[in-house]
Amino acid sequence: MEINSVQELLERLEEIQKDQVQSIWYRGQGSKDWSLTPYYLRLDGRQSESTLLKRFKQSAAMLIETSPKESFDWLFLMQHYGVPTRLLDWSESPLVALYFAVENIEKHGEEDGALWLLYPSELNKHARINNKEEEGFIPSFDDEELESYSVESLKSNSRIQLFPVATIATRNNARIQAQLGVFTIHHHENIPIEEVGDRSHTLKFVIPANSKERIKNQLALLGYTKFQLFPELSSIGDIIKEGIK
Repeated sequence: MEINSVQELLERLEEIQKDQVQSIWYRGQGSKDWSLTPYYLRLDGRQSESTLLKRFKQSAAMLIETSPKESFDWLFLMQHYGVPTRLLDWSESPLVALYFAVENIEKHGEEDGALWLLYPSELNKHARINNKEEEGFIPSFDDEELESYSVESLKSNSRIQLFPVATIATRNNARIQAQLGVFTIHHHENIPIEEVGDRSHTLKFVIPANSKERIKNQLALLGYTKFQLFPELSSIGDIIKEGIK
């Protein structure tokens, strides 16, 4: 299924959500060929996660005002700054995700992109996370359902393998709030999210390469720019440089 404009995406989503009551999350990727696998699990001969965490803590401690207390909070910080983790970023906004599918035209402009849709509560059922008292229940990183996914738990229970789960986190920085960010997190089971179970919890829209620039311009008209989604000083510099090319 292809998407060639913002309007076409909205029309597709109207059809999908017509009789739909459960939440949908979205993720944009520059290439349609990339699987839904976290950076950390794509590494060859990778170091242990606990080693990466120790190295990050060692150098980051003097640069942050308040040191995170929980390992999950450290993972968020690592993800924020591009260190490999078991997290995948998703958004509750389809237009935010669409931006990430088309924004890096210089690097991936000749490749078809992808916009993934995820039914988070359906994914979680494969990991036996399903609250019968709350339809569409999605745990947070503070809930007991996520204890087995912590860095400490994985290190001490290396023989247990669980499916990835969808989870919410406190939006404690401007970037995650601007992007309406949510997450999936993998366990030891190295399986792409789209291949879990019967695969009915995901849907992929293809963004043709020749439609990326048009969609990016449409999103800019709607206010979806780098500064909107990355409200940081570095974004202002990048936007100015783009404008004088």
